Amino acid sequence: MRVMLAPMEGVVDHRMRGILTAIGGYHSCVSEFIRVTDQPLPKKVFHRIAPELNDGGSTLSGTPVVIQLLGGHPETMAINARKAADLGAPAIDINFGCPSRLVNRKAGGAVLLKDPTRLYAIVKAVRLAVAAHIPVTAKLRLGYENTDLAVDNALAVQEAGADSITVHARTRLDGYSAPARWEWLARINENTAIPVVANGDINSVEDYLRCRQISGCDDIMIGRGAITKPDLAKQIRCHQQGVDYEPMGWDDIRPLLLQMGTSMEDDVKDRHIGMRIKQWLVYLKRDYMEAQHCFSRIRRITGFSAMKTIL
Repeated sequence: MRVMLAPMEGVVDHRMRGILTAIGGYHSCVSEFIRVTDQPLPKKVFHRIAPELNDGGSTLSGTPVVIQLLGGHPETMAINARKAADLGAPAIDINFGCPSRLVNRKAGGAVLLKDPTRLYAIVKAVRLAVAAHIPVTAKLRLGYENTDLAVDNALAVQEAGADSITVHARTRLDGYSAPARWEWLARINENTAIPVVANGDINSVEDYLRCRQISGCDDIMIGRGAITKPDLAKQIRCHQQGVDYEPMGWDDIRPLLLQMGTSMEDDVKDRHIGMRIKQWLVYLKRDYMEAQHCFSRIRRITGFSAMKTIL
């Protein structure tokens, strides 16, 4: 059973990956997507999105960071995948799930789910471009507007040589609001031979158990649940191992906010750090009533330096 940390643009960056993986429970995490157009990217782009490449492709706690690429041109996706591998990426993930209209208009993300042959061509090109020992994976949704091609898309990715598939159990049209359809993951599981990683609406140990029962997936990827409950992966892993574990309380969470802010002080403007702290508190409010109180106290404060005492 593997627990993976999902990418969330503007939320789960290298700083958040470092904090969450240090708590424990993760087998791997995935970088925010690196946008590939029709040109090879310079090294600095890879290092900006995934500075962990400077540390052997892992967070400081030793959790591998998979490099995620997003694009619709097989040739340039292959070139950039090879470059990522040469820079030390432990694995390459291809994003076929991003629902952003801007990304979709530029032939990237979920819009590619309309054509399984394009998925096949992109995954095949990337698979051939990197060494056999480097896993190539893909992140899908159930479809663009409907689920008609859900199984066909998964099979196309498998036949192209992917080592595993992560499926966010919603369509692009569903966005993030509709309930995840874990029963569709079971259908994909039944029709594929490679591991299927379940993603979507896993926000507690109970959610994980229900998802596993319905989907048949042993492996999961968590995103929003990891931000709202920072030790969720550890809770799940301890449950699987039969180890007693006391979930983190607010007194354990509050120092993480300070850690996040302090880690940004050297290269991020004070007001932007403050915005980031508020952003995380909004997520934390779902599981910690103290986060609501904290947010209320700092909501009119613009900079992190003025928030420190309250935090």
